[in-house]
Amino acid sequence: QVQLVESGGGLVQAGGSLRLSCTVSQRILELSVMGWYRQAPGKQREMVATLNVGERTNYADSVKGRFTISRDNEKNTLYLQMNMLKPEDTAVYYCATDPYNLKRWNYWGQGTQVTVSS
Repeated sequence: QVQLVESGGGLVQAGGSLRLSCTVSQRILELSVMGWYRQAPGKQREMVATLNVGERTNYADSVKGRFTISRDNEKNTLYLQMNMLKPEDTAVYYCATDPYNLKRWNYWGQGTQVTVSS
């Protein structure tokens, strides 16, 4: 059972930055794919960014050039650096893992709220 705990959300003005963290309960390199998803009110959950053990990244078009996903293997922590935030980035952000790279995101954190004011 993998446990994921997010932190770092909050309220920020448009154009500002936040860094989200996701602490993982086991060695992060044992998990094939890690990712960040988000869900805004009234909308479906959407992928924001993913990172696999080979350091390959994938980003939603809406965040390319503004967000960066990374990890600290020693701390077993996943990060999402969010710059140039926009009001449309407002959502609950979730950390998740597809541990065997089977397109099955089996484990999720509880989410952290990010609110961007205009």
